[in-house]
Amino acid sequence: MMSDEAKQASLADTGMEKYFFRASAADFKKIPGGPIVYWVSRIFLSLYDEPLIQTQFDAKEGIGTRNDEVFMRMAWEVSRSHVSPDRRWILTDKAGDFRKWFMGMTYVMDWEDDGYRIKHYRNDDGSQRSRPQNTQYLFEEGITWGKIGSGLPSFRWRPSGFGFNDAAPTLFGDGVLGLIGQLNSTVTTKALTIRGGTLNITTGVVGELPLFKLEQRSENCKDEIVRRAIDLSSKDWDFYETSWDFAGQPLLQDKYRQVDLKATYQKLRAHWQEMTLEMRHLEEENNCIFIEAYGQQDELTPDVPLKEITLTCNPHYRYGGDKTEEELEALLLADTMREFLSYATGCMFGRYSLDKPGLILANQGDTLTEYLQQVPEPSFMPNQDNVIPILDGDWFTDDITERFRQFLRVTFGEAHYEENLVFIEAALGKDIRKYFLKDFYNDHVRRYKKRPIYWLFSSPKGTFNALIYLHRYRPDTVSVVLQYLRDFRKKLAARLDYLQQVGISPSANQSEKTRAQKEIDAIKKQLLELDDYERDTLYPLATAQIALDLDDGVKVNYLKLGPALKKIVGLDAKGED
Repeated sequence: MMSDEAKQASLADTGMEKYFFRASAADFKKIPGGPIVYWVSRIFLSLYDEPLIQTQFDAKEGIGTRNDEVFMRMAWEVSRSHVSPDRRWILTDKAGDFRKWFMGMTYVMDWEDDGYRIKHYRNDDGSQRSRPQNTQYLFEEGITWGKIGSGLPSFRWRPSGFGFNDAAPTLFGDGVLGLIGQLNSTVTTKALTIRGGTLNITTGVVGELPLFKLEQRSENCKDEIVRRAIDLSSKDWDFYETSWDFAGQPLLQDKYRQVDLKATYQKLRAHWQEMTLEMRHLEEENNCIFIEAYGQQDELTPDVPLKEITLTCNPHYRYGGDKTEEELEALLLADTMREFLSYATGCMFGRYSLDKPGLILANQGDTLTEYLQQVPEPSFMPNQDNVIPILDGDWFTDDITERFRQFLRVTFGEAHYEENLVFIEAALGKDIRKYFLKDFYNDHVRRYKKRPIYWLFSSPKGTFNALIYLHRYRPDTVSVVLQYLRDFRKKLAARLDYLQQVGISPSANQSEKTRAQKEIDAIKKQLLELDDYERDTLYPLATAQIALDLDDGVKVNYLKLGPALKKIVGLDAKGED
């Protein structure tokens, strides 16, 4: 029988040795689970001479409610005053998208009376029950990740004070923050790939990773990198209004403010670019520390593609794909202008204020009285009756288009008003009125993940539209909407009378009469639509004086107002998320 040495020599003689690997089965056993990874170098296998993470830290899954539709909400659905460990809801980690270093909480979980409802939950047929596991770890600091990945792992720091469910497994223990640099390194990504664990990253897989040790100098450098990376990621998260800690529109912050909106955006965009490049540098430095410490220079590169710098202000990450730089910049500009318009709408309803950071009106039944208690002399006054029309034309002086124009004048002044408006409309690719009429609500529903806080009353063909703010809703709010509808109908009827006079006027030429007749036909159809909407939908709803409870969530409450509201596709589906 030919010896191993003779076989190797024979392969070398034929030039075939490059197609074969020699590895000891004992080496494979170093890696938990014993995967047959014959291509892995001995240097990499030596990483598993270190102790495993699970020897010093606890990897745990969170609360399994077994009915998130009942026990969880988006954070903005409920009254803010109800979100607290001593109230009904607690801010809760539910993992989420591919994002490293930090991601704020967008969910709340019912944990009233120490989670009584969840702990005692059963299906009607008794076939399924909740799994309130590892409750002793609630509100503890940890490192979390998405259990179901996309091929690229991402680990995030979660400060103390928050819940976590079974979609957000978490590492706990003293000094856990120090692990995040290792976990977000390319060395860990390779280790997870070897285990086949980048698509389903369980607590077992993470617990069985080696715990990398560094020299003190490298350890200190790594800790500085981690702190700065978390800081950048946290600031980026808070730029956007769905963040629990959103303070205000970045375009209106003094540090970015310039003479006009275009220059302001350019300065903000430059800051975002600096953040992205700094984060890239930090991540590559972090990779270098672990690559050099464990001799992986020949196997791994510290380089991080821009699309993996997980800041929302980074268009390469936010939009992905193979778009050109020009296309990415156009998308980012357009979305930033949409966010500006969204913030303006929040100011119109009193959710936000130009004069005070953070949320102002965010509890059920809040009124202008509560607003003025917090902002006694507002520079931009919110809408008084919680109804803002969105119509195709200048029918009301307080419709959303006119109110936004006023907002733009207040925030960026009269001198540059026209050029600022042109800049916004060029970014959106349409004028402001058309955007509010055609796109605003769809954008809002997407931004708030099909749990909108502004609700759109809309007639079947969209002739009449009026926006309300859920947290200011009262049982008589529909009656206010109905009055706007009736006022609009009167204005349309008056316009119809005028056009009919034009049609029979001897002083009008044929072209004017033809245009008048075309508009007459359109208005007659609109009036019929409004009559049907009032009779069949809006008047019965106004009479019913329906009360809502924000704790029930948007899905339940939205359906209570039925066809009076613009339909959200899929909202009425069982288990829709």
